[in-house]
Amino acid sequence: MKKLWKLIRRLSGDDAYERYLAHLKSFHPDREPLDRKAFFREEMDRKWTGVRRCC
Repeated sequence: MKKLWKLIRRLSGDDAYERYLAHLKSFHPDREPLDRKAFFREEMDRKWTGVRRCC
């Protein structure tokens, strides 16, 4: 059941902040992590800012 829950959280993006922290700790230990609110604000800006279309 735990594996299913982890998969659902991964697919929905619910664990994005935890994955961000793990990545930062592994690959950029010298950098200060964003707080949860700033992280999600930055992700929304990255995802929705600019023109994104195929044609």
